[in-house]
Amino acid sequence: MDFGLFYFADDGGQGDYRLLIEGARFADAHGFASVWTPERHFHPFGGRYPNPAVTGAAVAMVTSRVQIRAGSVVAPLHHPLRIAEEWSVVDNLSGGRVGVSFASGWHAVDFALRPENYPRRKEVLASTVDTVRRAWRGEQVEVVDGAGNAASVGIYPPPVRPSLPVWLTSAGTPDTFRQAGEMGVGVLTHLLGQDLDDLTAKVRLYRDAYRTAGHSGDGHVALMLHTFLGADREEVREIVRKPFSDYLRSSIGLIVQASGDLMPGVNPDDMDPEDVEFLVERSFDRYFDTGGLFGTVADGVRVVERLKEVGIDEVACLIDFVGDADAVLGGLKHLDELRQVC
Repeated sequence: MDFGLFYFADDGGQGDYRLLIEGARFADAHGFASVWTPERHFHPFGGRYPNPAVTGAAVAMVTSRVQIRAGSVVAPLHHPLRIAEEWSVVDNLSGGRVGVSFASGWHAVDFALRPENYPRRKEVLASTVDTVRRAWRGEQVEVVDGAGNAASVGIYPPPVRPSLPVWLTSAGTPDTFRQAGEMGVGVLTHLLGQDLDDLTAKVRLYRDAYRTAGHSGDGHVALMLHTFLGADREEVREIVRKPFSDYLRSSIGLIVQASGDLMPGVNPDDMDPEDVEFLVERSFDRYFDTGGLFGTVADGVRVVERLKEVGIDEVACLIDFVGDADAVLGGLKHLDELRQVC
């Protein structure tokens, strides 16, 4: 099992990148597989990460071994050649250590950047990934220039890696798992809106599609998990209770979706505040036990063993939901112990 660090802070979007940089240095020095940063626009939740190529470039300059990944580039918001150019720069800065997970996007307001792509965002996702991969391999891409003339262009600087590692980001839709398998790319997913039993079936669907399409190997599935480990389980519970409950509260729509038959026809916008708090409290207990990497190293071992049964290849540990950077950095030694055990 590989371990990576994932960043997606709900901190008001303040521009303090100490945890990103120091966490990346720790990951690099201790044999972690990856550092992931997302793309997020116009909202304090994750707001310090509007462009993962920029944060990836920063990580490249303070590391030498760890893989630098986008989790995720919202493909329909950008011209594919621009994506390829930016990430080729990061690939050169890092000596060939980049990878990109692509997403179709779902926040309508994000598409203020490219409103024409919102209705067909899933179609644009597939075509963007194809163009980025071709440009990365050095192929010429047909375009229309500003004068309306046809032209063929390639990207500069040429990337170091001969082919770009790619994932598709899925909130749990089986079709995305199948599509990723057919395309021969990886999957990046999470547990909001799905549980491990659901995920087992989707990973199996992905592997089957991957092999049926004739790709070599079995692909790669990375699972984002909120993570905080310490020496005492109950102490960890109290440290993460408020920040993780705040996270769950901000994602109440996905919690209702995950409740399935228990809450048929419920509209999160119509819920009373008391009902929301009751649901958040119930969800916190469930996610603390089964939906995150919380507690002690021994607790973590049990979670990882279950993830191996599901077919997960990498745990992308979301660490920055706790606002105390020193506490998070101090807890990384326990996460590294888990990495070594596993």
